[in-house]
Amino acid sequence: MKDFNATRYKLKNIATERVFDDEGWTLEDKQSHVPSLIRAVYESKQIRPKGEEHGIYRFADWLPVKRTLSGSCAPVTYRSRKLAEHLGLKNLYITFNGYFPEIGARMTTCSFKETEAYSVCGRLNGKHKDKVLVVASAGNTARAFAKVCSDNHIPLLLSVPEENIDALWFEAPLDDCVKLISPRHGADYYDAIKLSDMALQSDKFFAEGGAKNVARRDGMATTVLSAVTHIGRIPDYYFQAVGSGTGAIAAWEANLRLIEDGRFGNHKMKLMVSQNAPFVPMYDAWKARSREMLPYDDDQARLDVEEIDAKVLSNRKPPYGIKGGLFDALLDTGGDILVATNDEARAAKKLFAELEGVDIYSAPAVALATLIQSVRDGRIAPEEYVMLNVTGGGEKRFMEGKELFFLKPSHVFDIDPDPKEVAEKVEALFE
Repeated sequence: MKDFNATRYKLKNIATERVFDDEGWTLEDKQSHVPSLIRAVYESKQIRPKGEEHGIYRFADWLPVKRTLSGSCAPVTYRSRKLAEHLGLKNLYITFNGYFPEIGARMTTCSFKETEAYSVCGRLNGKHKDKVLVVASAGNTARAFAKVCSDNHIPLLLSVPEENIDALWFEAPLDDCVKLISPRHGADYYDAIKLSDMALQSDKFFAEGGAKNVARRDGMATTVLSAVTHIGRIPDYYFQAVGSGTGAIAAWEANLRLIEDGRFGNHKMKLMVSQNAPFVPMYDAWKARSREMLPYDDDQARLDVEEIDAKVLSNRKPPYGIKGGLFDALLDTGGDILVATNDEARAAKKLFAELEGVDIYSAPAVALATLIQSVRDGRIAPEEYVMLNVTGGGEKRFMEGKELFFLKPSHVFDIDPDPKEVAEKVEALFE
């Protein structure tokens, strides 16, 4: 950890536009009677990136952090040649989050969730020193937070579905400050969230906050900052697969700040976000132009999650309809929600490896599959500027020749466990 001059910012309620001070870990406006996300309003109106040696903190002007942590890597943007030529696009830019040393990408968890973890943990202050951070995840977020918290000795309780714990691999054993609990096989991400909520009934723990945490969103927004400062302008289109939609909300917020910056254009890039069929609850709501999510039977949702390759896209309770959430972001940018099947994503994954030279995860393959659809359907003109957010890749490259270590659950609970039992067992983990 390194001390530095904390970024100066205030918080703004999106629904009421009330601006107020951050008390240190503010996740919502307590004075608001309307459910709403809050947004960081930075004193610095222009982004001035530092050198690459600062990692993600090269964008600290627009990160709500009080300290920096060692080991981070910022997203890397490059202009595609082979994939762009294949698609007939003249200005396709890929923002790569993962391990791809040839372009300077060295995220050792191979996922853009690192951007969240380094930003969120950089927001922590002294008042949390005797408490345990709680993070629920479908997999990649947990791996990122586990690495960052282990490296920096930050107590962490993770809740990840038992079905997804094979995603919790590491190149070295984790510090004992990181613990894992899981809902049993058959559970999904929403069940992991419910389990983490039970742990949070104890005063020993505090919530990371998910999409409500401005540090999480603004950490993810560094993907857009990487792209725009590299390209020199705001793209016309932004493609990303979404589970919660938090990354797309973050992209929209970064876009608004970049317009205010004044040096990169005054237009809003169309958010083209995608889900993996058959798990498409946000797509269904969006096509109905419903701010509220449509009814989705719990058992059917779990079955649909089992079918999709991109398990990280399986959030049943996303920040979609809340003020400042994905619904508003799509309306404001003229964006859309698209869908790709497993077969389409697998073909896109293979194509990316062949043309760009590195493996990618199923989630960004879903995004690429919908980009392919959009080009085929004539939605994008050849000369338009397109940003493809590859949210994870390079795992095969990173794992070559390495011994891996896996985090195992300290406790596996039923899908509907006794809250008292959960509280007692998780408290005992940190005694």
